[in-house]
Amino acid sequence: MSNQLPVINLMGPTASGKTALACELYEQGNFELISVDSALVYREMDIGTAKPTKAELEQYPHHLIDIISPLEVYSAANFVEDACRLIDDMHARGKTPILVGGTMLYFKALLEGLSDNLPSADYGVRAEIEAQAAQEGWQAVYAELCAVDPVAGQKFKVSDKQRIIRALEVYKLTGQPITKLQAEQPKNQPYRYTFHNYALVPDRLELHKRIEKRLEIMWEIGFLNEVEDLMRKYDFNENLPSMRSVGYRQAIEFLKNSDRNIEKQHEMEDKALFATRQLAKRQYTWLRSLQEKHKFTTYFTAQQAQEDLRNCYG
Repeated sequence: MSNQLPVINLMGPTASGKTALACELYEQGNFELISVDSALVYREMDIGTAKPTKAELEQYPHHLIDIISPLEVYSAANFVEDACRLIDDMHARGKTPILVGGTMLYFKALLEGLSDNLPSADYGVRAEIEAQAAQEGWQAVYAELCAVDPVAGQKFKVSDKQRIIRALEVYKLTGQPITKLQAEQPKNQPYRYTFHNYALVPDRLELHKRIEKRLEIMWEIGFLNEVEDLMRKYDFNENLPSMRSVGYRQAIEFLKNSDRNIEKQHEMEDKALFATRQLAKRQYTWLRSLQEKHKFTTYFTAQQAQEDLRNCYG
């Protein structure tokens, strides 16, 4: 291993076996784990995020799990700041960090840095954009983006709602296209780290089976009860940033419907399954994009990765 502050990045789509592999490496004794998951940061969102159990977290502690409430916002910039602080602390104690998760935006931000001086999120501006979308439709909002930032319009699709919101937000706050600002501004890249990038990319048919099994377990152990509790406690609704976590939005839509029946529940479960498969598809796309710029070692099975990584880091 390099002596220049090594960092192991272990990434892959949902249900690919990343966490089990990271815990296997943790057993070697010289590692600490940092979660790279935009859903696991939320307290009380346990079942729908497939969060490790309390017993598992006691045995295999993960940093950046259960750090904010479902009403709060956690950005890629927050992640980079927190992760770099933790990485430096681990190295100071002679430990090697393993960053494990499937939020590829966070990995990209860590590997490539973040543009300086872009404005922070303005939730008033975002609310205006979302209200416009509700009234006029996303096609109209997308058309506005294309008019003020044609480069972003070429990069994004109408379905890229969060990216469209951010691009329009930056334009409304600065009067400049986000693509122009990103191209002009330097980046805070953590050059002091040597990244060792590993990806678990199972066969898609096998991954779909795992996803389906995971969701079956999720329904069986009380996911809908979890969402009902959150709705009562927090006035939980589908517009919260935490609702980007797949399954929750579909569950809220079902639970708010007075006409609940088994057919509607099955429809909701099918929507959640479809959304999770779409998430995995996006994660594969993100991985391919990252692999074009960064050195990666790719494994198709966790067993292959275990044998190789034991030899490298055991």
